[in-house]
Amino acid sequence: MAAKDSLSQSMDNAVKHYASLFRLPSQAKVILYQVLLCVGGGLLSVVFLFPNGEGLVNGLLLGLSLFGLTLALDYATSKLILRHDLIYDIRRTGVVSLTCWAIWLFFIIVGDAVSLCTADLAWWVRLCLLGLSASLILRLIVFNASSAMAFARIQVASLIQPLLSGIPFLLLWLRLGYPVTFQMLLFFVLSPAISFASVYGFLHLIDNVGKRSLGIPSLAFFKAFMLTWIANWNDPFEELLENLGEERDVELFLVKFDSFKTKATIVVPSVHPGPFKNIGSSILPALLKNALEKEFECVASTPHGLFGHELDLASQLQNQRIIRHVIEGMTLVASESKASPFVTVSKDSATACCQIFGDFAFLSVTLAPKTTEDFPPELGMFVREEARKHKLACCAVVNAHNSIDGMEEMFGYMDSLKNVAAACLEKTAALKREPFEVGAATVLPKEYDVGDGMGDGGITVTVVKVGKQKSAYVVIDGNNMMCGVREEILSALFSFGIDAGEVYTTDTHSVNAVILGRRGYHPVGEAIDHEKLIGYIKEATLSALSNLERVKAGCRSITVPKAKVIGTEKLEMLSILTDKGLQRAKRSTAPVFALAGLLLMLFLLFV
Repeated sequence: MAAKDSLSQSMDNAVKHYASLFRLPSQAKVILYQVLLCVGGGLLSVVFLFPNGEGLVNGLLLGLSLFGLTLALDYATSKLILRHDLIYDIRRTGVVSLTCWAIWLFFIIVGDAVSLCTADLAWWVRLCLLGLSASLILRLIVFNASSAMAFARIQVASLIQPLLSGIPFLLLWLRLGYPVTFQMLLFFVLSPAISFASVYGFLHLIDNVGKRSLGIPSLAFFKAFMLTWIANWNDPFEELLENLGEERDVELFLVKFDSFKTKATIVVPSVHPGPFKNIGSSILPALLKNALEKEFECVASTPHGLFGHELDLASQLQNQRIIRHVIEGMTLVASESKASPFVTVSKDSATACCQIFGDFAFLSVTLAPKTTEDFPPELGMFVREEARKHKLACCAVVNAHNSIDGMEEMFGYMDSLKNVAAACLEKTAALKREPFEVGAATVLPKEYDVGDGMGDGGITVTVVKVGKQKSAYVVIDGNNMMCGVREEILSALFSFGIDAGEVYTTDTHSVNAVILGRRGYHPVGEAIDHEKLIGYIKEATLSALSNLERVKAGCRSITVPKAKVIGTEKLEMLSILTDKGLQRAKRSTAPVFALAGLLLMLFLLFV
């Protein structure tokens, strides 16, 4: 449990760090801020030293030329130099320039102040040139750390804006009668050389953090992550995960309801749908659902099994392997014609729900309304052993994953879950089994998407009628559910003829890392209006009730051999690599760039 908490905390910290990279202003605001910094800063820096009409004109000319150059060079950088880069569109390129101008302006203002105090214009010139170097260093760091373009293009994108922006300053100094010397021109060669050397030394130190811990450079991981987060291109990141991953045999439980053809299927995978967004098995629940529905023309659902991030698949290739095995396995013969009623048992904060179809059981557990996160596979092993005591050949065990109240930790839950599951199995096994009917339907809410916490699988309801009892299995393609929403849904279902049921989420991580916030995702019911959500569930339930028909059931477990998973150790190392890289960067920034600044300033003393 401690290991899982540590992994979860590490992943949350990583998401927070990366989320901070994407809080960017709109394009219109970027241009507005550039006007303020370039025109306003240029004007003030000159008027500060020359408070007269000529100073006003010179300041305006400087500021407008800097702004015009910035706009033109941002466009050239994004559309020509980095035209195939998936990250640096005109807005992000503009943000880089904006940040560089903010730093450059700081040096210019300091130069103004020193020149006024010393009555020596040379300090203004020196600090302007030192600010140029600072801007150049920042651009070199940003583009080299994040762009996947060719080396030469990255360097041109880094150098062109600061160096060309130095020309208006040179022209201004000539206009003011300040001599532009050979040493000053030589600085435009020396500055890029020193900046380049310092930046590559700095980035090399950060790269070594990843090489030592994972055998891959830190920046390779960072660039791949950026492509995933911004451009939805997951191939580079998944290639890294495939190389780092480990092979594990993974088990899946398949449930099938047949009439004259397949009516509905339920897949309970022992594969975690993570780690985030479209990476690895994050979108597996919806992929499985869509593949089964296409293959068998049925309604499919994929509730969450008992496992954690240790079983995140490494790539889409592994997803397809899982899907192929599931489709092959779903050709099982559905021969069980009788079922028990749906039974719910609650005890010591834990709840178990169970229904038996012939010689197999479908059982789910939850701690709702307390936080219900990932449960360990050991719980499933225990439940299946209990099922064997009741002469059941198969038992699919589901983690309902249907409540989160802000407290991520779950302590002391295992005994309660085991006890309630055993009691529920015993009570269900003692009941008479009768012929049963099944109806199923899916609703895909068009107004909600992953940003709202709703995955592509939408809402699926499977209704099972045994005798007079109608029970509903509600599966929502989301990552957990806000505390209390489960109870609202069940209350609404019970109000129009459903006698029993449970609400499940798939734990899809397709909704993770797509918003900026504390969690990096919305649990079901946080961003989605509860009444609308319940309305969609009612719609799916009524549709399922309308197509009830007598069916037979079948269940089997299948094993996918040697599936490549990321593994707990590697996933945690990847997550904490962000913190380690930042710590190394903080320790290295002062010595590396202070030395570069000192060398440049020593040279500038002769300008």
